[in-house]
Amino acid sequence: MRARAFLLGALMLAAAPTAATAEPALQEVLLVGNNWEGTADVLASTGDFHRIGRIDVVPDKDERLREIYLNPVRLAFFLGIRETVGEGHDQFVDDMYSTPDGSAIVVSRPSFADVVSIDTGTGAINWRFPVSGFRADHMAVSPDGLRVAVSASTSNRVHVLDIRTGAELGSFATGDKPHENVFSADGRYLWNMSIGEVNNDLDAPFLDPLKGDRRITVVDATTFRQVRIIDMRPRLDAFGADNSDAVRPVAFSPDESVLYFQVSFFNGFFEYDVPGDRISRVKTLPKNPATSDDRTTFVNDSRHHGLSMNPAGTKLCVAGTMDDYATVVDRATLREGPLVTASKPYWATVSGDGAACVISESGTDQVTAIDFATGQKITSVPVGDHPQRVRLAHLPAGWTGV
Repeated sequence: MRARAFLLGALMLAAAPTAATAEPALQEVLLVGNNWEGTADVLASTGDFHRIGRIDVVPDKDERLREIYLNPVRLAFFLGIRETVGEGHDQFVDDMYSTPDGSAIVVSRPSFADVVSIDTGTGAINWRFPVSGFRADHMAVSPDGLRVAVSASTSNRVHVLDIRTGAELGSFATGDKPHENVFSADGRYLWNMSIGEVNNDLDAPFLDPLKGDRRITVVDATTFRQVRIIDMRPRLDAFGADNSDAVRPVAFSPDESVLYFQVSFFNGFFEYDVPGDRISRVKTLPKNPATSDDRTTFVNDSRHHGLSMNPAGTKLCVAGTMDDYATVVDRATLREGPLVTASKPYWATVSGDGAACVISESGTDQVTAIDFATGQKITSVPVGDHPQRVRLAHLPAGWTGV
């Protein structure tokens, strides 16, 4: 009996986690991608949203630039990105997520046409994945945190990578200029929204067919086989809306039965009944009298660009990019709250506690938190040059920078 008890105790001791094998302690943070600067600011995810530290996401900048300047084709696209979507600036960070253990952040870099993993302890690059074509764009991470999808916007393809190793798990074809990616909550499906050509001035409504193939592509997230194609053009026509069918940022209801989406040139958003396959409502938001209605002046065709929903599914937060405000909209009534003044807000996400909407103000290099309950501004925090994407992430507890 004593021998058996000793053996049982030894087995239990062996199975118990040790300091070496225990899961690392993590802190929840917000990552803010400073696109024109090539850095990611790390902020507290709640409270005063103070800045914790900063990560250089282009530590290999000189090496990448040498490669580009020695390749005439790549150089042409690099300069084209600078003068079109970059508004005269290079685009060094579009999107970013952390690995499940917080040991790295994974970043898509448009001007370098790649995705990199950066060690949060040393700042060194763990791996690099060059996307097909000449530009990397929006990403999405699977619910388990192990897969990351990235849009390769000039090759009309989405790559899905192992977030720890950078190995490609698969890819799939999309419409023209794939943009936003969203995994379903159960991780079974991956949605991609293609926005078509946004880098020219063929913006008049009668020239809309020249904008390319804009559609939502839904694939099986394991096999990457196409499950469904949604062309919003006939759905918009049936609803009586002559708006663009280029779907921009989106937000699903908690049960994923309803999709809210923004489209090019429009100050507002649409509500789409997913199982019913129809547009059910539209919300038109106020125009800023100081904003020109000349479509060619809208940044990459997006009048409003940024949409998020609180965890309860009762409120939407909208970034009115060209109209210089953000507002919280009641989902039941579609009534907007106060228009919170903001300078070219480019994205909207949700704070760690779900109580606030956090927008990036690319015009004034700050992020601003807005209370979902009242619609009032909570605070603004300075960040780097031209913040765009803001994502919740996890880094090691006590991390303050590299």
